[in-house]
Amino acid sequence: MTFSLYDATVANYLQILGATSGFLDKSLAHFKESGIDPAEIVETRLFPDMLPFRFQVVSLAHHSRGAMEAAKNGVFVPPSGKPDLDYAALQALVKDAQSELSALTPDAVNALLGREVMFKVGDRSMPFTAEGFLMSFSLPNFFFHSTTAYDILRHKGAPLGKRDFIGRLNLKK
Repeated sequence: MTFSLYDATVANYLQILGATSGFLDKSLAHFKESGIDPAEIVETRLFPDMLPFRFQVVSLAHHSRGAMEAAKNGVFVPPSGKPDLDYAALQALVKDAQSELSALTPDAVNALLGREVMFKVGDRSMPFTAEGFLMSFSLPNFFFHSTTAYDILRHKGAPLGKRDFIGRLNLKK
């Protein structure tokens, strides 16, 4: 069996997006039971110079669904902060990313190998191959933002554990 770009990227995105969807739901139930306003959670930061929970969720969607789109079209730009998204909209964003990535086929993703992807931020551009971009930039950012979103929810008292973060394992069949 060969290990493919699809296996290394989309399969990981889907596992963690599924877990994120689950821990967002579980946390929201806890916050409602505890009388904590979800609007407060959306603006929570772990440290004053860090971006808020909202940005973390937007970024994990952008570094999964948006990264695959960039690998197809050749250009990636950083996500916007989307300050208007509330907790429910962030949950929908994660589900939409899951849905779009679920529609990708291994053949379509593996065909992206070797394609050029340009990361653009302001006047700066960085050239990548699709696999270099996905593996060295997108996936690390995706895991960072997912972990940070999880950590913010834990910091606010959500009863989450490691299993909630990891999600559904890809067990031998």
